[in-house]
Amino acid sequence: MAVAAMPVSSKQQKKNTAGEQSEDMQKSVLEEKLEAFLENTEGVGKVQVILMTDEKKDRQSFYNSETIQVTGVLISAEGGGNPVVVQNIQEAVMALFQVDAHRIRIMKMKCGKSLLNR
Repeated sequence: MAVAAMPVSSKQQKKNTAGEQSEDMQKSVLEEKLEAFLENTEGVGKVQVILMTDEKKDRQSFYNSETIQVTGVLISAEGGGNPVVVQNIQEAVMALFQVDAHRIRIMKMKCGKSLLNR
């Protein structure tokens, strides 16, 4: 079996890098907005959010539209030990991102500990 390597132009590499940066920026904005919303919800307390995403291409659009699609959510919340708070967080995430319940994980945060440096 022979494999031919095709060189990638620097223009294409720049396009890929710009696309990745745009996707990372969109993802960061969504994470920050969800964190801010949840922290203002009763019982949740401090939170950290990690979104798992996939690129989605809109083939029905005339324009070349690429957006990210949330495929999973990991949340660490101070109120994550309360089943009512966990259910409220899960329902909000399901409604917001159209993600199935089995793709959402909510954990109790150590008292005031932040694992991610933002």
